[in-house]
Amino acid sequence: MIKVTFIGAGSTVFMKNILTDILLEKNFSNCEIVLQDIDDTRLKTSNLVAEKVAKSIGVNPTIIIEKSQKKALSGADFVILMFQIGGYEPSTVIDFEIPAKYGLKQTIGDTLGIGGIMRGLRTVPALLSVAKDMNEVCPSATMLQYVNPMAINCLALSKFAPELKYVGLCHSVQGTAEDLAKDIGEDIKNISYECSGINHMSFYTKFEKINPDGKKENLYPKIFKAGKEKTFGTNWDGCTNEVRYKVLEKFGYFVTESSEHFAEYTPWFIKNNREDLLSEFNIPINEYIRRCKKQIKEWDQQEQNLLDGEKFVCEKSLEYASRIIVSIVDGKEDTINGNVLNNELISNLPDDCCVEVPCKINNEGINPQKVGDLPMHLANLMKTNINVQQLTVEALRTKKKDAIYHAAMLDPLTSSLLSLDQISSMVDELLIAHKNWIPKFN
Repeated sequence: MIKVTFIGAGSTVFMKNILTDILLEKNFSNCEIVLQDIDDTRLKTSNLVAEKVAKSIGVNPTIIIEKSQKKALSGADFVILMFQIGGYEPSTVIDFEIPAKYGLKQTIGDTLGIGGIMRGLRTVPALLSVAKDMNEVCPSATMLQYVNPMAINCLALSKFAPELKYVGLCHSVQGTAEDLAKDIGEDIKNISYECSGINHMSFYTKFEKINPDGKKENLYPKIFKAGKEKTFGTNWDGCTNEVRYKVLEKFGYFVTESSEHFAEYTPWFIKNNREDLLSEFNIPINEYIRRCKKQIKEWDQQEQNLLDGEKFVCEKSLEYASRIIVSIVDGKEDTINGNVLNNELISNLPDDCCVEVPCKINNEGINPQKVGDLPMHLANLMKTNINVQQLTVEALRTKKKDAIYHAAMLDPLTSSLLSLDQISSMVDELLIAHKNWIPKFN
């Protein structure tokens, strides 16, 4: 019997999706599932939902709820992280409202930019707390890390907890591949691709169709055509892909992260006094705030929907977690895209950064694959984001405020909109507002 611990299991919908994936695997129907969260109400809801998932699938795992993080981790084989430190209120609201006072516009603010920096500063200590407990009570366990900002978090784990077995997981690579297949009228089952880079800025260096005779067909001409003719669709929340197809036009490769995210990783799309760009590329400022408000407003009804009815429709999601667990436990080799320390995997990116590369998974664990050089212009674009990630981790290492200033000053969007003095003042104000969540910096 394996033991899987969910830290932050109050993220009920996400927990349900990954738990469903695990319990649909025939060899894991009797596993032990431990749900942990600091929010008692959400934890109880998640427990009821987990029991309904098991009943709907027709399996009988052991499901336990546990408030104590250390007790929940004791003896675990796999640890799945899915929390948000500081929550929507106050932290996400702070991350948007204070920068807006200075004229800094954001869309999502969870990966890079000032929102990503602040989220990283308050999240890494919590990750290291989990890593410390794992080292004490489940040292052989594998951490499946889903928490944003992914690259900052994973770089910090590699530097501050080097003994930890972990991989950072996102759905942008496999999710975008499905979206691209739809845009060009192809079946994703017939497509193979090569994709690597950094989280939310990986690029498909190959996107091919496997024909019945086994020969591969380059699908990039169809992708370029979809961009030129604007026949592409929207993402899951209705945002269009104008930004990504413009990047494809100028850079020659398709990026994994959605347009509303990617717009704030660069200096080209969000500018002062350029409402025309926001309109042309359909860029939704404060999009994450809108989504959070919508989710909060709908939570009570969503909770009731989850708890009502006799049976869930339980289908596999795109998430990698269950595939990794099956491969490590049963030895059935699989390949996923994971976030790990570079270590010469992408040779024209610095070793001291987190990269998203193909990883072979088997009973020996997680085996990142060497990619070699990426096209130079793509690697150099990624470095503009890596600068911010490295400096945020350096701030956590040194506890020096200067590194936070420098991270924000080198951020592509922040530096294109604000002066150096504005950036310093904004950082100071944010650190005061986040004092209950972020360690003290000198």
